[in-house]
Amino acid sequence: MCSSDLLKQGATDFIPKPWENSKLLATIQSAIELNFSKREVGQLRQKEKILMRELQGEQKSVIGSAPKLVQVMNMVRKVAKTEANILITGENGTGKDLIAREIHRLSARSNEIMVSVDMGAVSETLFESELFGHVKGAFTDARENRAGKFETASKGTLFLDEIGNLSVHLQAKLLAAIQNRKITRIGSDLPVAVDIRLICATNKNLLLMVEEGVFREDLLYRINTIQIELPPLRERGDDILALADFFLKKYAAKYEKYGLKINGTAQEKLLRYQWPGNIRELQHTIEKAVILSDSSVLKPDDFFLRPVNFARFNEIGRAHV
Repeated sequence: MCSSDLLKQGATDFIPKPWENSKLLATIQSAIELNFSKREVGQLRQKEKILMRELQGEQKSVIGSAPKLVQVMNMVRKVAKTEANILITGENGTGKDLIAREIHRLSARSNEIMVSVDMGAVSETLFESELFGHVKGAFTDARENRAGKFETASKGTLFLDEIGNLSVHLQAKLLAAIQNRKITRIGSDLPVAVDIRLICATNKNLLLMVEEGVFREDLLYRINTIQIELPPLRERGDDILALADFFLKKYAAKYEKYGLKINGTAQEKLLRYQWPGNIRELQHTIEKAVILSDSSVLKPDDFFLRPVNFARFNEIGRAHV
């Protein structure tokens, strides 16, 4: 069997006769280092799989049984198994990131990573480096090669949150990457193929933004194969109490105040409130009540609810019609 056949079958290297001792020792050393590297890569991959399983196990489930939420979850189960690009819309605090993680969990990519990017927090100057990566020396602080979010998420899911905050200039760069399924690191001319499931989210009315010329229509259609609109908490009825109970148990355990309960009058107060900040506001309200509680029974006065600006509240509601 020739040397090339041996290499194809897994041989690390070969040494022709007669050999030099220095060459022999160098080859053996290289083979040992290569074996260690392969072993380390295998261990890292195994640890990554274990960590991902643990993270998925710790993931919060979607709580509630309101008809509008049931409709959302039915759609989530239908689209999760596909490769369709999904746009999740809804007011701030409605749980868009949680729905994105549920789609990933139910997808064929659930054993791979899900990478989340808050587009509102990525500056224009760092956009390409964050999403597409860079090579060493591409700019002053590029001291080593670095993969961007697209490469990191390859084989898995890329979740772009608050995509409505992206400038038109950067929207064009994002559209090219999504269409071509290829990115090029800053400082490199070599395109890199990426295989991602794309999920985006926003609290903005993108159709209105298209009409106003601040969001690209072609990008909207590219990210919006399926749109999932999350209902605000005020439209979910008794789900408010189910979520309040969930957060109560969570923070009672965290602050070691076990056995806390919310009395009936306080429950009515929570149900009457309009929750402009949605689930996030409810969570913070329950945590504050637990921290400040002096009794095992939480009463109406234990919950500090802000006065609702109804003019602003109605404006927010109309933006999602």
